[in-house]
Amino acid sequence: MPRISAWEGPVLRSVVPVVEASRHVETSRDAVDRVARWMAYEDFAPPDGSIEGPFDFGPRPDAIIDATLLISSLNFAYTDFESGERFETDYLGRTWADAEALYARIHQAHLGDTPIFDGGFLASVSRPELGLIFEGSIEIPMLDERVRILNEIGAVLVERYDGCFHNLVRSCEPAAYADGNGLLERLTSEFPRFNDVSDHHGRTVVFNKLGQLCLWSLHVALSGTGAFAIRDLDHLTAFPDYILPVALEAMGILEYTDDLSYRIAGQELIDRDSDEEIEIRSHTIYATALLTDAINAIRPADRQVVIPQVDFRLWSTYHAAFPTLRPHHLTRTTMY
Repeated sequence: MPRISAWEGPVLRSVVPVVEASRHVETSRDAVDRVARWMAYEDFAPPDGSIEGPFDFGPRPDAIIDATLLISSLNFAYTDFESGERFETDYLGRTWADAEALYARIHQAHLGDTPIFDGGFLASVSRPELGLIFEGSIEIPMLDERVRILNEIGAVLVERYDGCFHNLVRSCEPAAYADGNGLLERLTSEFPRFNDVSDHHGRTVVFNKLGQLCLWSLHVALSGTGAFAIRDLDHLTAFPDYILPVALEAMGILEYTDDLSYRIAGQELIDRDSDEEIEIRSHTIYATALLTDAINAIRPADRQVVIPQVDFRLWSTYHAAFPTLRPHHLTRTTMY
């Protein structure tokens, strides 16, 4: 059976040894095949930009690029680690939660003439200023870390790209990988915030969740207009976060040890870079790639899907059920 190109990329190559050595998480091939036999007949969200997001940043591609890069830089940790309360905000006549609450506050700041996309502003933004921009039902979690991230990113944008995210994007090849000049390669090499890797017993494991999601978001937003498109979508993997493992475990694809299941159910913190956390994320990437292959083996040649489409199918369904129906693992990290 032909396999997706992502198996040859650095992310999947790096997680396979973790999967093979795992002690806390397993991937069930039988469950992958079982799920593929019905999921293959579903419609998947197209990657061509035909789905509109909830907030309009205008028709200019540069503004959309700027918004997408800023959102991607801050897209993590929306639940208070002590209270379990979610970050929410009221905007445009409704209440938004989690990532959509972040998007809403960025949209409101942009329309209110806060120079939220300007590298100079980001390089100097203070904690009180950012707290006001992201005002909501609670203080947005990890506010100090968000300030640090934006200060670092802003400084690089000012130094190298005339203060603009879109200048960075325009200077890269429109691809994840292009001999070092692909957008994903540049994001992870020039901005520590996107360099999402872990050390697993002396071996580097590459995840790059936010960087890959950024490329996918840009492609979905702009490819339909002809302004920008990622040419190697089949090299992208799943975006290993909190919700995807919930979906895969609920479907029987991921299996946890009793101890890990108990800790997740009890909302105990799973340390960043612990064996358990690395295994959860590695199996998430591995299992989603297997599922994509199994789905494509059933679908006709003109209806093949890429991993991010399967990722979105899982995330969108199970995110709606969070947090009341099934808890996710809880890790304090800026990477997802």
